[in-house]
Parts: sequence; structure tokens; C-alpha cells
Amino acid sequence: MKRSELTYIRLSFFISSLICAVKFTAWLFTHSLVILSDALESIINVAGAAFAWYSIYLAGKPRDENHPYGHGKVEFFSIGFEGGMIFIAGMGILVQAILYFIYPKEVEQLHTGIYLSIGAGIANFLLGYFLLVKGKQANSITLKGNGHHILSDGYTSIGVIAALFLISLTGLKWIDPLASVIAAALLIFTGSKLSRKAIRGLMDETDEEVIEEMITHLKTNRRDEWIDVHNLRIQRYGNNFHVDCHVTLPYYFTLEQVHKEISEMDELLNQNTHGSKSIEFFIHTDPCLEISCPHCLITACTVRKKTFAGKIEWAKENLLPNKKHQYHT
Repeated sequence: MKRSELTYIRLSFFISSLICAVKFTAWLFTHSLVILSDALESIINVAGAAFAWYSIYLAGKPRDENHPYGHGKVEFFSIGFEGGMIFIAGMGILVQAILYFIYPKEVEQLHTGIYLSIGAGIANFLLGYFLLVKGKQANSITLKGNGHHILSDGYTSIGVIAALFLISLTGLKWIDPLASVIAAALLIFTGSKLSRKAIRGLMDETDEEVIEEMITHLKTNRRDEWIDVHNLRIQRYGNNFHVDCHVTLPYYFTLEQVHKEISEMDELLNQNTHGSKSIEFFIHTDPCLEISCPHCLITACTVRKKTFAGKIEWAKENLLPNKKHQYHT
């Protein structure tokens, strides 16, 4: 899949470069600040695509002695880099807009700028949507991040075109810097959002969506022999996951039986977790204790020390903490 991802990100780089050239041409004709704002964002698209190109290449390399978990986390650096550049560009555009309010400039050849902006905007929407679709199919953080950014560039183009139309109809010069302020605010918001996502990934913040999906599969396919699952933790490396947890099994199981149960849990989650290329499991098995008897679902157990009291429903609240389940009346 990494080869196809590289193909898509190369396509993004070359098309983004062409769109950027069109926008700067529009700016040279019009001298419009709002068009310059749009063109500067396109430079970031190009730089972001170049960095994403390298990160996808690096993320696809196999694990080695120095990187035992692989190179997948570089994708978080990619979206963090792109988010930081978007934020800086937004701040720069905001400063320029304030200066334009103080020292207004004449906007020229508006119709040429409108036509070129429409063409660039359509190209952005098509490319952004394409990258989002392919990113979701490959579960690629980098492709989805790049697609979201290019789509946001397309929405910015709508604002640019609307501003140019208004200037053409009214002749009001202040519309140009005002539209730039709005574009800058959108860039600052987008950059902050991408940077936050990168930090969450690098800091191994819990991915609520993936956790809930795994818990749902465990609940749906729960086996009586899996007395409880606790201390469930997930780390993400690109589109691969590292999962470790504790599973309580009957204390009288042989090593062969324990291996069979763990292998079935491994296979269950690897086959059903959406978009995961692979899940690497590190599962610690615990023997059942007397406190497990009241909620143990094995009806034919011959060594039960306490009567069955009721089933404990699995949820995030009892699967994530490092604590064996206990039935409370």
C-alpha cells in the first residue's frame, strides 16, 4: 500500500505546484492581498506534500534494530510540520492585512484574477477529495491530513472569488484586506488543529475511536474463557497499532490452551479493526482468582469457589484500568 500512497502524494505535489503557479500569476495581474494570501497557502501545500512524500517513504521502511516498532510515527511529524507552516502563514497574512488597512493598494484586472481563482479552486476541491478518499482507504494519516489541508485551500478560494466579485461590483478597496483577515483566521484554525493532532499522536494519546471499535469487537465476540480483559492500551505507528493488555484465563489451562485463546483474540482484532494494516499484540495472561468466580461465565467449571452472581459488561471504564474485574452487588 505504501507504493500507491507514494504515487498519490507525488500527484498531490505536482498538481499543488501547478495550482500555486496559477495563483501567483493571478496575484501578479491583480496585486490583490486576498489572492496573495491564497497563493501563500498553496506554497504550504507544495511544501507539505514534499514533506509528506518523504514521510510516507520513511514510514514504509521495515522495522530495524534502532526502530523496533517501525517508522510509522514520522507521519505525525509530517502533519505537525504542515500544521505549523499553515499557522505561521495565517499569522503572516493577518499582519499584511492590517498593513493593507492602513496603506490600501489598488486592485487591478479583477476578472483575470476571478477566472484564474475559479480554475485553481476547482482543482483544489478535486485533488483534496481524491486524497481524502484514498487516505481513508489506506488509513493513511498523511494522505488524509494533506487532503484536508487542500480542501481547506479550496474553501479559501471560494472566499477569494466572492471577495473579488464584491470589489468588482462595489469598488470598495477595504473588502480585499477584510477577506484576507477571514482567510488568515481559517488558516490559523486549520494549522492549530493539525498541530494538535500531531501532538496527540506523538504523545500516544488514547485514540477514542479505535478503542471503542476494539471494545465493540471484544464484546460481540466474547468467549466464556476470557474471564476479563484489563489494562488495555493502544499505540499507533502510522496505520499500524501496538496493543498490550492483560487477559484473565482459567488458572488450570495448559500453556497450549492459553496460546490458543490469545491467538484467537489476536486474529479477531487483526481481521476486524477498521483500516488497520496490522496489530501487534503483547498480551499478559493472568490466572483467575477467587474474586473472578462471581462473574466467570464458564458454566461447567468444576473448581468454582463462589457462586455465579452476574455478568460484567465490558466497557472502556473497566477494560482500560490496570485492575481485575470484580462483581459488585
